[in-house]
Amino acid sequence: MGHPKRIRKKYEPPKRPYDNLEEEKKLLDEFGLRKKRELWKARTILRNFRRRAREMQAIKNPEEEKKLLDKMNKLGLNVSSLDDVLKITVKDILSRRLETIVFKKGLGNTIKHARQLIVHGHILFDKRKLTCPSFLVPVDMEDKIILSQKIKNIKQGA
Repeated sequence: MGHPKRIRKKYEPPKRPYDNLEEEKKLLDEFGLRKKRELWKARTILRNFRRRAREMQAIKNPEEEKKLLDKMNKLGLNVSSLDDVLKITVKDILSRRLETIVFKKGLGNTIKHARQLIVHGHILFDKRKLTCPSFLVPVDMEDKIILSQKIKNIKQGA
């Protein structure tokens, strides 16, 4: 399990952090990320999916392959084979974050406003408050994201 006081990092920073500053800045602005650390976490998630796909191509284990494809389809990444898993980009992962989906549903005026609504607890996910903007939303739960009644009343009154 590990030591409770020593928390393991959930990301790996790039070896050359100053190589693609323009690309990272565009992604930060497009998806409303606060820090590059959030982008690095998404890249680590993508890296792990791709690593698993490469291992399964080498081993040829159909049960594990089906598990990976089902998990990715459940997240809304629409893959049908291991080759499709290798074609997925960081944008695909970032577009499944709660923050992005709240903005695309029109609950927030801007991507930063959507993030603020989530952090302040005004977004309900399956009738429960969720305050984590980086939550990867499964496709079947996407329609259960709603604005709290308190904020709806404020918007209607204004």
